[in-house]
Amino acid sequence: MNKKTVGFIFGSIVGAAAGVVAGVMLAPRSGAESRAMAADAMNDAWDSAVDTYERGAGVVTDKFSSVRPVVDAKTDELRAKVDLARERMDQLRESLSDAVADASAQVQDAVTSVADRVSAMTDAPVADEKPADAVHVEVVDVDDETPEA
Repeated sequence: MNKKTVGFIFGSIVGAAAGVVAGVMLAPRSGAESRAMAADAMNDAWDSAVDTYERGAGVVTDKFSSVRPVVDAKTDELRAKVDLARERMDQLRESLSDAVADASAQVQDAVTSVADRVSAMTDAPVADEKPADAVHVEVVDVDDETPEA
């Protein structure tokens, strides 16, 4: 360490000691009185903080109590809308299923009709043409096969 650092540390220690001595000699009250006054000030500050906390907690509780019915009403309204949407989706699913079944039946009927006509045409050969060796019509059930993406 250099002389400046040592001098600063020594000066700080001497200054602190002088301050303590001056404070003790010039204090208007005894140490017990000063400690009692400090304790009273701390107790007053603590009581004030507790009162402020309790008032704040009461205000927050009151605000929550006033907001709670509105939140409950909005939650009930939202649940009702979700239930209504689910019912509507079920109805749409049923109607779509019925429409697919009807379309499938119509396609099945059309395929059967075309197959009957083709078979009738193969039974009566045209004069210049040779009769068809074989005609094969395959009917595919839509429910059994799923389209691949």
